[in-house]
Amino acid sequence: MAALPNFLPVDEAARKYGLDLSRLHSLIEAGKIRAGVIAGETIVSEEEVIEKLQRAAEKAQRAAEKAQRAETSGLRKEDLPEYKRYMHLQGRKINIRQAAAIYNIPFSTIQGWVSRGFIQVAEKTERDIYLDEADVAYCAEIYNRTKGRGHRIFNSDGTPYRPKTRVIT
Repeated sequence: MAALPNFLPVDEAARKYGLDLSRLHSLIEAGKIRAGVIAGETIVSEEEVIEKLQRAAEKAQRAAEKAQRAETSGLRKEDLPEYKRYMHLQGRKINIRQAAAIYNIPFSTIQGWVSRGFIQVAEKTERDIYLDEADVAYCAEIYNRTKGRGHRIFNSDGTPYRPKTRVIT
């Protein structure tokens, strides 16, 4: 004989499993957890709440493992062959306007790279910001190789972004 599912009032389920009550209501409204009303009180299947929490924990664990792998891989943009090609330019200062003209990259794109830390600021004066030309040349190469416009081209650490590919069977 099959066991009947155990149902709990929403507030009790939230308290028992450490969920924010509004988060639990959001899951119910989104159809991720089924609910019903008995005698004016909303109830949920305890089994579904547990399953949802387990899936969330597994997802968080996978994300943490992925972040750990990325952190311990030791890959830095300075270690890449694309960056090493421009080592002779390291320490050479170039302002943003010059960089935009020489490398044919929009001024605003270069500013964005500076603000995200992909290009190191070599010097700031009252009138100008000078950049490390090795960083500019590297970023320009990646930008031109990927046709950069409207696409993500860098990871947060400055290495080139490579989209995930799936094998379809």
